[in-house]
Amino acid sequence: MFENFASVWTPVERSALLNKQPISVELAGEKVALFRDKSGSVRALIDRCPHRGVALSLGTVTPDGCLECAFHGWQFQGDGACSHVPLNPEARRDLLSATALPARELGGLIWIYTAPGATAPVEPVAPDGLVRDDVARAVLVEDWNAHWTRAMENMLDSPHLPFVHRRTIGRALRAQLKPNSKMHVDWEETPFGGRTTGWLDDTPNQAVLEFYRPNMMALHIPIPGKHFRIHAICVPLGGNRTRMIIVGSRDFLKLPLFDVFFRKANFKIIREDRAVVESSSPSEVPPTAAERSVETDRATLQFRRYYHQTLLGGDRRK
Repeated sequence: MFENFASVWTPVERSALLNKQPISVELAGEKVALFRDKSGSVRALIDRCPHRGVALSLGTVTPDGCLECAFHGWQFQGDGACSHVPLNPEARRDLLSATALPARELGGLIWIYTAPGATAPVEPVAPDGLVRDDVARAVLVEDWNAHWTRAMENMLDSPHLPFVHRRTIGRALRAQLKPNSKMHVDWEETPFGGRTTGWLDDTPNQAVLEFYRPNMMALHIPIPGKHFRIHAICVPLGGNRTRMIIVGSRDFLKLPLFDVFFRKANFKIIREDRAVVESSSPSEVPPTAAERSVETDRATLQFRRYYHQTLLGGDRRK
């Protein structure tokens, strides 16, 4: 279950899309049914009824907050426990449970922990731009035909800015380039992942880029006295498909009418990335020694080590 992406927290969908009816999301090759219980809390079950394998997301939510299967009316609580089996009053309901997953809501997003069970050993860690209540957030969602690791690596890569983004966020850096320019990239380990900074020649770059394990980037864009962030979440769907959730947060121009402008700007930026990322071969990032790397690849190599040693290697204490 959740091959190569197990036992981690990840956002999967916008909270606003989950109302009274259940919805289905795909995550690392698994279908997950999301619904709200009687209290309005988000619940997650593997989208497969244990009776005949029907998608639970086709069902309805009962008045007492259970998810009722559309096929035979079996009802399941948010922790997966079977609470009712129509026409079978003597059924051993304790043997008929669905598979539950921990679920939370943070920053207007629904998060799932990719391991079966009603509880998780840790809570999700989110950047402040996703959880502060004094900022406005503009959300953009787009699906790419790429493995999530290539998308994530791209989001941690600073040297591509003056080339891929020469007309947008890399324009100023492009103007500073000289034939003998040198970029310096630093990497600092953090409790949630890592932080990378850099400078070109003798000019420090005030932007800070943070990696939140396993699949999120937070870019701090320097505007004196202002909060301005771009968050990129690379959600594995299955195979070589990735859902890109881009969340911009700001403490200025907070009226909703400005969200359209910020969404358009972020859409233009990620569209510059998309063709490059989708062309990557092999589709999944290989081990660090399998491709040629240089000093400015420090941040992306750190991600590769994490992916191959921790997610693929199974040691999630790192």
